[in-house]
Amino acid sequence: MAGRRVLVSGASIAGPALAHWLHEYGMTAVVVERHDGIRPGGQTVDLRGAGRTVARRMGIEDAVRARSTGEDGVAFVDARNRVKAAFPAQAFGGEGFVAELEILRGELAGLLHERTRGHTEYVFGDRITAVDDRDDGVRVSFAHGADRSFDLVVAADGIGSTTRGLVFGGEARVVPLGLYTSYLTVPRAASDGSWARWHNAPGGRVVALRPDNLGTTRALMSFLCPPRGYERLPVGEQKQLLRRVFAGVGWEAPRVLRALGDADEFYCELVGQVHAPRWSRGRVALVGDAGYCASPISGMGTSLALVGAYVLAGELASHSSHRDAFASYERIMRPYVAQAQQLPPFTPRIAHPRSRVGIGVLNMLLATAANPLVQRVAARFLSPPADRIDLPDYTDRRRR
Repeated sequence: MAGRRVLVSGASIAGPALAHWLHEYGMTAVVVERHDGIRPGGQTVDLRGAGRTVARRMGIEDAVRARSTGEDGVAFVDARNRVKAAFPAQAFGGEGFVAELEILRGELAGLLHERTRGHTEYVFGDRITAVDDRDDGVRVSFAHGADRSFDLVVAADGIGSTTRGLVFGGEARVVPLGLYTSYLTVPRAASDGSWARWHNAPGGRVVALRPDNLGTTRALMSFLCPPRGYERLPVGEQKQLLRRVFAGVGWEAPRVLRALGDADEFYCELVGQVHAPRWSRGRVALVGDAGYCASPISGMGTSLALVGAYVLAGELASHSSHRDAFASYERIMRPYVAQAQQLPPFTPRIAHPRSRVGIGVLNMLLATAANPLVQRVAARFLSPPADRIDLPDYTDRRRR
């Protein structure tokens, strides 16, 4: 419904994408972001299936392609950097381990910000501290700015959404998957080419390196571990933890550990999913990771953010009642989200074997799957089923 003023919390992917579509349908978005600006860097995300369809409808697919990391594929390597299995980006129809279209999270967020800042008010360096949901609107308090009123509020501020907590309390559960993952950017080395490299070490540990388009390399270190609060430790203690956990790991691990000291773009998280019994309450709704994070393991985070923003804005444009719009949004998105969150059995343990024997078995299975003849069958299982969704067409809702 045209004319609504919507406050969006979070300026990563889902937030600016929602701002784009709200503007398309004659609504006004204000985006508040606790950081001082669009966060640069971040790890590689991909556009595939429904996510790419939405990007195409937004008119940004070519711009995303121009900023692509150019990653040619992923190679699984041993401690001597010998390739045990390799999958080009074109494998499985471009919908396999590496998608045909890969972009850094920060690059995509920057692109979305560029496309929306002309019509969207961005408030950086602030956050929501209170939400007063009334019959005629929502009164919102901020950490630094003055109180303001809006017709609706949408939380798009990630898996640990503080806005979700203010409105929904403890309704949503963050379900841990038994894996810690850390990300950082390291200087490019001569050994880094155009392929991502993945190395398994005993003890359920993984080190991965991915090329980017900015002259650096994105590093990932993950390890199997039950929830122990490591994600809440100060950054210095998190880095010390990684030095202990990955001590003795060969391959490129010493190089990544050396880079920890100077790494400004560093992030450590407990990998998990958000399971929420409802995605709206009164005049407040959830979108993206704040409502239904499927975890990085699913490969569906960007698609869920883009598609969720598209459907939420489209349903708001299609209903005069926000309650009806929220209900329809949830009805359309629930099956899509459920499939994205339905991970293969033994995930993430299957990709993080604890023993050398387990690593050998994994590499053998991957080598078999890399066979072009096998790929035709395996594609049915490696292409995320959640990418298959019948997207509504809201063309007639756009501003004339």
